[in-house]
This record gives sequence, C-alpha cells and structure tokens, in this order.
Amino acid sequence: MTTIRDKLETILARLAGRAADERVFLRVYDDGARIAADAADARRRAGLSLGPLDGAIVSIKDLFDVAGETTLAGSIALRDAPPADRDATVVRRLRQAGAVIIGRTNMVEFAFSGIGLNPHYGTPGNAADPSRIPGGSSSGAGVSVAEGTSEIAIGTDTGGSVRIPAALNGVVGFKPTAHRVPLEGAVPLSPSLDSVGPLARSVQDCAFADAIMAGEEPRVVKPFPLAGLRIGVPRGRLFAQTEPMVDEAFEASLTLLSRAGARIVDHDIEDLLDAMADTTVTASIASIEAAEVHADWLETKAAELDPRVRWWIARSGTVPAPIYIRMLRRRRALIAAMDERLSPVDVLVLPATAISAPLIAPLEADDKLYNKLYNKMDWLILRNTMFGNQFDLTGISLPIPGTERPVGLMLVARHGHDRRLLEIAASVETMLVQEP
Repeated sequence: MTTIRDKLETILARLAGRAADERVFLRVYDDGARIAADAADARRRAGLSLGPLDGAIVSIKDLFDVAGETTLAGSIALRDAPPADRDATVVRRLRQAGAVIIGRTNMVEFAFSGIGLNPHYGTPGNAADPSRIPGGSSSGAGVSVAEGTSEIAIGTDTGGSVRIPAALNGVVGFKPTAHRVPLEGAVPLSPSLDSVGPLARSVQDCAFADAIMAGEEPRVVKPFPLAGLRIGVPRGRLFAQTEPMVDEAFEASLTLLSRAGARIVDHDIEDLLDAMADTTVTASIASIEAAEVHADWLETKAAELDPRVRWWIARSGTVPAPIYIRMLRRRRALIAAMDERLSPVDVLVLPATAISAPLIAPLEADDKLYNKLYNKMDWLILRNTMFGNQFDLTGISLPIPGTERPVGLMLVARHGHDRRLLEIAASVETMLVQEP
C-alpha cells in the first residue's frame, strides 16, 4: 500500500523541481507536512483514524493565519505585520482531523478579483492550459487540486472566489452559507459576504472538509434522487453573453438532468437581481468593506499595492455611512425575498462562469488593455457566482466533462440548505461522470 509519506514526497519532489518558477504555492511546509504524514501513517498501521481527512494532503489560501507566521494575503504590503499568535480556526480544525497541511497557495492580492492575477508573486497558470488565467481569487487553490499537488484546497468565496477557480480548472468548489464556517483568523475582504469553502476532486471530499471546518461530524453524503428534483433555471441577465462552448455544455447537462427525471422550469429572479443592483449602485458591499479593512495602509503603502486592486478599493472608501447602512438594511430584506422566491425549487442551475478561462498574456502585457478588458472579463467571470453571496445562498460548481476547456455547472440553493445541496450535487456529479 502506498503510504501517505510516499504520496507527499512525490508532490514535494514535483514542487522542488519547479521551485525557481513556483507560482501555485507561496510557501511549502516540507518538514511540517512530513511530520503530519508520518503521524497519519503510524495511526493507519495501528488501525486508528481521526476521520476521513486523516492523511489528506490539504493546501490553504494565503489569507489564513498560521501560528508564528505573518499572513500576507497575496500582498507585499503586509510583510512588516506581526506574526499570527495562533492558527486560524479552520486550520486548527483541519490539523486536529489529521490533515497534512502542505502549504499556502497563491491568490489575488487581498482576494479582490475573479481573474486571478498577482503581480507580486506571479500568476499561476491554469491547470488545463498554463497560458490561461486560473480564476480568482483562490487562484493557487484551484490549480493545486486540478494538478494534484493537493487533494483538498481551502479557499474563501466573497463573490465566487472558490467556485470560479474550481470551474475554470475543472474541479469541484463549494461555497457554504456565509458564517457557517468560522472566519476567525482569515484576512477579511468583506465580513458581510465572506465564506470559507473547499475545492476538491469530488463532492464527497468537499463535504468532509466543510463539515470538519464547520465543527460538525463528517459523514458520507447520501445522494438525493434526481427523479422529481425541482430545478429552476434563472434565464435572463445571468445567461447574457455566454460563450458558445459554455452554453452548449450547460444545455447538454440540462438534457441529462431531464432524462434522469428532474423537473426543469425557468425560474425568474430578475426583479430581485434588479433590486440588488439598485441597492449597490453606489459601490459594491465588498469594495466598501474592503476599504475599511485596508484603510490603515491603503494610502501609506500605495506604491506596494497592485494598482488594479487598490483603485477599486480606494474609490469605495468615500461612500457615506448612511448609504452603506441603508445598503445593508435593504440587503437583509432582499435575502428574505430571495429565500421565499426559491422555496418552490430544490436548486437553481446555471453556468458557474459565462466564459471559459481567457489568456493571461493580454491582461498582463498592457495596463491600458487590462483596464479595457477588466470590466467585461471580470464581470463575465464573477456575474453568475456573486449573486449567491449577495443573497447569502449556498452554491457549488461541478466540472462538466468532455469540453475543450473546463466549464463549471453551478447549483445554487437557499440559505442554510448546505447539506441538501451537497446531496443533490453528489447525484448530479455521478450523472455527469457516468455519461459517455
């Protein structure tokens, strides 16, 4: 039987071989991972287990605290910040479950973009095609799982930052209901919208990781029958400008779901999306809250920040408090309205991103071109995922097999229906994998 230590050494050798140009990981815990792997192997030999993640090789996004280290959040501006005095709650729970923490993965600076670029540490190439973007902000997380340098990656999702890199790299990415998983010890982007979620090769591994991070007993997912499943398709703005390849893969998946006995209907949420757009017309909640989080160094360390990130955050720092408070109050009402609107269906289904991963080079080569393309690309990449955060829903992206480039099928469910969503996703995953 292959030991966990053997598996780990294969990965560490791979990372060492590309160390001069490493962009997926910002730090690798060679020694600590070896100790954890040896301990897991010893338990296995003794017939003991700490649970389903005992010996699993797990990477963590660069915004989670690790005791004794300065948490950089993909930036160089925080290099002189004091080291963390304890592990983030999710890191501690993963260690207690026997996970082998292999390293910190790269990310967009301060987690502020769905594209995945990082000028400080380099942009990790997409696992399916290194010339293309990895998706963000959990860029290294998506690549690490897809390329096999971690079995599970832990990211954060404020507007799609787990589901986007999962979709663009061809793995599973799960966004739980906000605050289901503790945020303690994670550098925030937007405390109102942030959630911590896993990326993995399977729904089951995501479910195990989610349960452990949420402080629950992990259990095997019981697939939810597809026959009679009530699926809503929110056609409208979330389907505009969809890339033909993405659209074809999505419609083919709908056909498979229909053949499996699911009841598929168009489910209109346009008025609620309109209302949320009106509520946040001044600025996004994420950018307003990010401006407060980073206020102490946004100006004093301006030269050290990615100008593309700084501009979007800085412009929202002038939003008056009454507008922000009113925005949060209206959002609460819209969350309740969306929950009621989704009650007739089990899930919404739509493409995770409107487009597949675009090329990196045009975005990195010319700031003017980047700015010209940014609004369109970042919007088409974030658009379908971000409403889930705005309305505090739970969502998951599943890879659709057989496409030229990775495409994600996203399932979205009501606030707090996380377990039910994972059960449905497990059945849909099986259907997609089994289809020739």
